[in-house]
Amino acid sequence: MSEPVKTLPLVFEEPPRRGKPPRHLADLTAAERKARLEELGLPGFRAKQLSAHYFSRLVDDPAQMTDLPAGQRQELVDGLLPHLMTPLRTLEADKGTTVKTLWKLFDGALVESVLMRYPGRVTMCVSSQAGCGMACPFCATGQGGLQRNMSTAEIVEQVVAGARALARGEVAGGPGRVSNVVFMGMGEPMANYKAVIGAVRRLTDPTPDGLGMSARGITVSTVGLVPRIDQLTEEGIPVTLALSLHAPDDELRDELVPVNTRWKVAEAVEAAWNYARVTKRRVSIEYAMMRGINDQAWRADLLGDLLNSYGDWGWVHVNLIPLNPTPGSKWTASDPADEREFVRRLEAKGVPTTVRDTRGSEIDGACGQLAAVDD
Repeated sequence: MSEPVKTLPLVFEEPPRRGKPPRHLADLTAAERKARLEELGLPGFRAKQLSAHYFSRLVDDPAQMTDLPAGQRQELVDGLLPHLMTPLRTLEADKGTTVKTLWKLFDGALVESVLMRYPGRVTMCVSSQAGCGMACPFCATGQGGLQRNMSTAEIVEQVVAGARALARGEVAGGPGRVSNVVFMGMGEPMANYKAVIGAVRRLTDPTPDGLGMSARGITVSTVGLVPRIDQLTEEGIPVTLALSLHAPDDELRDELVPVNTRWKVAEAVEAAWNYARVTKRRVSIEYAMMRGINDQAWRADLLGDLLNSYGDWGWVHVNLIPLNPTPGSKWTASDPADEREFVRRLEAKGVPTTVRDTRGSEIDGACGQLAAVDD
C-alpha cells in the first residue's frame, strides 16, 4: 500500500453506561422464566404461555393473549415481555425483498438489522453491538466506534420482528418464515460472546422455549478473536463460523483488520480450521475485495496456499465480497477482471469460492455500510 492506513484504537471492553436493558424472557432459559414470574409474585406456569406467544405465535399485542387472565395480563407481560426496541425507520430495496430497519434501544442507542428474501429462503442479518470497537478502516460501523454491547433479548428481537413481518405478509412475496440468521450486522459478535451465544440458544431452542431454528442456518462471524473461536468450538452448537480475513498476509491485515496485531493470520486460520475439524462444519472465509489493496493475483495464490496447508478435505469456502461504498471513503470495489482472476486462482488450487450477491447497497444495508444514523 502506498500510504499507511490510519485506524481507531481497538476497543475490547464495553464503555461504561447507565442502566441495562430490561430483562426479557429471551434473556432467560425456560426454568429462569418461571422463577422470574414467581419472584414477581405471579404464577410460574404462565411463563410457558408467554413464551408461546412470543416465539410461536409471534404476538406483540397483549390484547391477543386471551389465554392469560385479563386482570393479570399486563402484569405478566411487563414481567417477561418488556418493550425492548422501537423501529425508527425502514428502507426497502430489491422490489421490497430487502428491508433495513433502524432500531432505537431503551437508552437511545441505535442499531440496524436487514431482512433479505431470496427464492426459497429468508436471511436476517442482525447486529450484536451498538457500534463496533474493531476499527476496520473500510467499514462504516467500525469507524463509528463502540457504544455498548446488546443484550441477548435485543439480538433475538431483531429476528422475531422479522419473523412477525413475514408471518403477517408485510414483506414482498407474501407470508414466510426466517430460515437463516447471520451475525454480520453491527458489532463484533465474539466481543459480546455471552449474549451472542445466549441468542443462538434462544434461536435454536425448540418452540415454545425458542424459535426452533436449525443451528446449521445460523452463521456467526468474527474478525479473528482466537480465544473466542476456541470457546465456540467447545460449545457443541454446529453453527457456521465465518472468519473475516480480508488479507492473507500479516503486513496488510495489520492495517485492514487491526485485531491482527494481537492474533496473526496463522493463528486465526488455525483456530478456524480447528473449529471445522471438531464440529465437521465448513468454515467460511470472508474477503472484501478492495481495488489495488488486497485483490492482486499473488494474494489469491497466497490465500489458496494458506488454506490448503491444512489439507484439502473441504473444510473451508471462500466468500468474496465486492466492497460496498461508504460516504467519503477512499476504498473502492475491485475491477471485475481482477475479481474474476482472483476467483480463478483460488479455484485452480481447489478452494471452493463464490462472489457474494450484494444486497441492499443502495439503502446502505450491505456489508460494511451499517452506521445507524437517525437523519
